[in-house]
Amino acid sequence: MSKEFEIAREFEVDATPGEVWEAITNGTGGYLWPMQPPEPRVGGTAAFGSTVTAYDPPHHLVVRSEDVGFPVQSLNQLEHVIEERDGGRRAWVRYVHSGIFTDDWDNQYDGANRHTDFYLHTLREYLTHFAPRPVSFAQLNGPEASQAPDAFTAVGHALGLPDGLAAGAKASVRGPGGRALDAVVDYRDPYFIGLRTEDALVRFFGRNHWGAPVGISVHDFAPDADAEANEIAWQDWLNGVFSQS
Repeated sequence: MSKEFEIAREFEVDATPGEVWEAITNGTGGYLWPMQPPEPRVGGTAAFGSTVTAYDPPHHLVVRSEDVGFPVQSLNQLEHVIEERDGGRRAWVRYVHSGIFTDDWDNQYDGANRHTDFYLHTLREYLTHFAPRPVSFAQLNGPEASQAPDAFTAVGHALGLPDGLAAGAKASVRGPGGRALDAVVDYRDPYFIGLRTEDALVRFFGRNHWGAPVGISVHDFAPDADAEANEIAWQDWLNGVFSQS
């Protein structure tokens, strides 16, 4: 059954309104994934065939799609409202994701709602620690076995993270090839893990909770970053967690 949804969040960040605007229009690879920037006008095109319905830099952006491209959703709209704080040195942001889910509403909404918190946290991490550095982006998914109910617990253990280790703690994690990575665990709950290293944001997605494989994205800001090498290395690591060659 089709049903509307709305997911709204507000937050402040140590970045100017202009820096936030740059991130959500041209810098999406730094915290989400690389996307086509919106055409700078009302009526312009944006990512995934959406249309710009509000464009007032650096304060208001709305993009809307009525042809989302997959059967569980028929309408999708993203709105950002940005205001300055502290004389323009900081920004306040209101983010609203709305639309219509057409199937499996509770599961779709729960997944979108929880992902929103993680993506917006990653946006703040990017703005605070890495913007406007160029990014090399990689993403990958685990094998079918990573859809098991306890799959994300196995990921945490494979990284060497103690069960009680909370967000904000520093850790030496076990990365690809058994290499130790010094990182801050910037986000952790039963659904997501975020690691921040000196040059990268590595994000782990427990999508097994919604019937999909575990995923990883790597936002690498090192000058010599290699997206293909990151994808291969972390894919091998994730396959190894679930004993897949």
